[in-house]
Amino acid sequence: VVMISISSRAPWPTSPAQRNPVVESKLMRNGLRRPKASISSRTPACPATSFDGYSRAVVDGDYVHVSGTTGFDYAAMTIEHDVVAQAHQCFRNVSAALGEAGCTLDDVVRVRYYLTDVASFERLAPIFGQYFAHARPAATAIVCGLVDARMKIEIEVTARVGSTCR
Repeated sequence: VVMISISSRAPWPTSPAQRNPVVESKLMRNGLRRPKASISSRTPACPATSFDGYSRAVVDGDYVHVSGTTGFDYAAMTIEHDVVAQAHQCFRNVSAALGEAGCTLDDVVRVRYYLTDVASFERLAPIFGQYFAHARPAATAIVCGLVDARMKIEIEVTARVGSTCR
């Protein structure tokens, strides 16, 4: 179950299916901003966003900020041991969050990769290129510890609404 909540009343549509670029453009020319919206990926297996004070993603004006996303399969709350498998699952999870905001990976303008082992970068770089072949976002790779020892990678992105968003 994915939930979108709008924090203020405004003439903007509340779901990607209701968006009308002509109307949105006219509203923006008149000085109105898209309201801030939070996207949650709360599920029975992963109730985290219901109690820990964060959103899976936030739509703020023209940008979608997706929180650091790991390689967990959130439906089953399982995670593969291999960093490459985790990277692919990260991208599936990020894509799902972007999709709730009406965007795709092609709309990403900024990405941060958090890796637990610098040696994994060589195996992961081609995968990053595969998913961002069209977007070619600004990117940073950071080697650090993650909150769960099973996690080997976390990906955080910012996308621009309207670049290829529906």
